[in-house]
Amino acid sequence: MNIPFLGKRRRKGGVPGPEGIAELLAECELLRSQAYRAGVRLDDSPASLEALDQLEPGWRDDEERSAWLGNDAGLYLGTVIVRTVPGAAWEIRPDGQPVVRLASGREFDVVDSGHQWAASGVPELSQLYAEVAED
Repeated sequence: MNIPFLGKRRRKGGVPGPEGIAELLAECELLRSQAYRAGVRLDDSPASLEALDQLEPGWRDDEERSAWLGNDAGLYLGTVIVRTVPGAAWEIRPDGQPVVRLASGREFDVVDSGHQWAASGVPELSQLYAEVAED
């Protein structure tokens, strides 16, 4: 997922800082809306990832909706990781792709993982979180 506007968005003195980027990436409007309609509360916790894994995947019949939901699922997974795994932080690669960098230095492409989840449900978001949290 290329987020070209991140480099152009300005605040006093330049581009948004890490907190601003984290807040922007945490929006995930389509996913939050989908979850809300299904009665799932997204509170940026690992337990909310388990609840997402249980959603009925009605979006898989709509390729465009699935792609957007995959982006949001990946960004939400990244948000949960950044907010709950010590030392994890968002990083924007030169190609505009947001990734999560762990304290160990390992880079995790959460958007790609979100697309895989939206398309097939495998691997589950909670399983991905557990693997990252162990690192």
